[in-house]
Amino acid sequence: MLSTSPLRRLSPAVPSLPSFSHQRLYNLKPSPILPCFRSFPKPLLRVRAIDAAQPYDYESRMASRFQKSQKLKIAIIGFGNFGQFLAKTLVLQGHTVLAHSRSDYFDVARKLGVSFFPNADDLAEKHPEVILLCTSIISTESVLRSLPLRRLKRNTLVVDVLSVKEFPKSLMLELLPVDFDIICSHPMFGPESGANGWNDLFFVYEKVRIGSEESRVSRCEKFLSIFEKEGCKMVEMSCEDHDVYAAESQFITHTVGRILGELKLESTPINTKGYETILNLVKNTVADSFDLYYGLFVYNKNSLEMMKKLGLAFQELNQELCSRLHEVVRKQLFESAEKLRTRPEIPSQNGASLALTTYSEATRFQDLSPTNDTKPSKPEENSKLKIAIVGFGNFGQFLSKTMVKQGHHVLAYSRSDYSDVAKELGVSYFSDIDDLCEEHPEVVLLCTSILSTEKVLRSIPFQRLKRNTLFVDVLSVKEAPRKLFLQILPQEFDILCTHPMFGPESGKNGWNDLSFVYDKVRVGNEESRAYRCNCFLDIFSSEGCRMVEMSCYDHDRHAAGSQFITHTVGRVLEKMNLSSTPVNTQGYNTVLDLVSNTSGDSFDLYYGLFLYNANAMEQLDRLFLAFEAVNKLLFGRLHDVLRKQLFENKQGNINAQEDPMMKPYQNSTALLTLPDSRELH
Repeated sequence: MLSTSPLRRLSPAVPSLPSFSHQRLYNLKPSPILPCFRSFPKPLLRVRAIDAAQPYDYESRMASRFQKSQKLKIAIIGFGNFGQFLAKTLVLQGHTVLAHSRSDYFDVARKLGVSFFPNADDLAEKHPEVILLCTSIISTESVLRSLPLRRLKRNTLVVDVLSVKEFPKSLMLELLPVDFDIICSHPMFGPESGANGWNDLFFVYEKVRIGSEESRVSRCEKFLSIFEKEGCKMVEMSCEDHDVYAAESQFITHTVGRILGELKLESTPINTKGYETILNLVKNTVADSFDLYYGLFVYNKNSLEMMKKLGLAFQELNQELCSRLHEVVRKQLFESAEKLRTRPEIPSQNGASLALTTYSEATRFQDLSPTNDTKPSKPEENSKLKIAIVGFGNFGQFLSKTMVKQGHHVLAYSRSDYSDVAKELGVSYFSDIDDLCEEHPEVVLLCTSILSTEKVLRSIPFQRLKRNTLFVDVLSVKEAPRKLFLQILPQEFDILCTHPMFGPESGKNGWNDLSFVYDKVRVGNEESRAYRCNCFLDIFSSEGCRMVEMSCYDHDRHAAGSQFITHTVGRVLEKMNLSSTPVNTQGYNTVLDLVSNTSGDSFDLYYGLFLYNANAMEQLDRLFLAFEAVNKLLFGRLHDVLRKQLFENKQGNINAQEDPMMKPYQNSTALLTLPDSRELH
């Protein structure tokens, strides 16, 4: 019987094997020296299995060690909304997170997997590798001075996440021990904008002071990788450059949002996309505390200049409107005396006479359509219309594309020659208005500017049209064209006042879910005329428009609070010559889009919204008063700070005459004054 004991002494490395598998596993052969024993060569199978397991265990342990080496112990100082927002991701990535705050967030911290310390000394004795300051701008200095820095490790990394950068950089260089590392950072997002992840959102940082030791360099990179792993756009930028860009983007965005917030804007039944943008801007900015906004102003020396530019832009736009209004009044008073004697005037609420007369409401025909349904009630083959577009500019061409696509016969006339454009669109172009009218279109669609509507309407040879032709306008105001139609058109003509609340830009991808407002001002009671009106409305309803039947009066009331305000804000910001920055926030991109969408329209269109909407002047007054209110809030708070430093805190650490952060704002109440709103008009 084979004994394995001597073999263990001769070759201790060979493991003991079960007797039934010796021959098969070890390929046993007789030994020439000791024939009574068999030699044991290097195992072929079992040893390989053991060898294969060893590298696997080693690699697993090494991978585990590497993972642990990438994790940091991070202490969040200031565990409010933003601190909690960051903590969720830090914990998710496996970092050890500690927290300290003046308020008791123990329960919130426990739910997030964070260790909360009411006492800052207790937290410091845990020796966190990173101190993350998530305090408000205003309280940063007092919090930093209160930290037990001597209880921390000598080379701790301190990071701030404030919205301004020069101020915390100077503060940390002054107050922190020289052997502490410093990163100034700004995650340009928050709980609202980063709710669905941080991918493609900006993270701006400057490595203010990082020790040369490999461990300190590595720690810095580990911290930055937290944001890089989440998909942030990492932008390394000096604190000085950051504040220049932030004053133009972040501060202006918050200022506009605060001003509009003062107006108490509400959603209307006819919101445009631009107005929806404004409502979202208000929601996203007003939700932040005033302290945050005030900090953007007082701790960024570039913000005062932007506030002054905004005030000047308001004044410049106001002067343009008043100058144009003065020209209208002057022309009516001195150049159209004969016309004024023969045509009674209707004074508008803004002091300018629009020279429009009231047409008796008795001239409105009864609309026999029993419901608001705009679908034709006759067979499809009879629903195609012959439509004459008068004014074949951008908007007329924009509408004609869909009309031609739907199979309607489209004619066009304009003062400018658009014959080549019309041919490409499949539209019959007429350079003579008489020739167009002799084609007897069923619908005459006015696509002129607001200012030229009366002149164009009076130039149409009505006698060459069929007696019951349907006239339609698409102007952005409704009361003025309604009165013009009722005054100038023969009584047997039908009238439909409409406003497609979109244009070539907002409607380029289709009209689905875009608002189309209309008022059947005068539609004859014959079935054919009611049917023709509904066929025209079906052009828009069949494209998915939200059809809103509304009186012209109600339209102008809602439009002044939405469309006019949207265009006014866009025009004011255009005058500031805002440009894209390397670190645009989502809010600033919204502002730039607003400028782009409104400045693309002619000033005549904007001026028409002002002149021909009786509610516009009231909205303009409210906007100026809102700017004054925000301005007073900022400088009122600043005045309190200066007063406290000058008179109540003479023995404190900071003197108003010596504090570099206060120099740009001394005597600031004289730097930015906006004239009384009554003087502006």
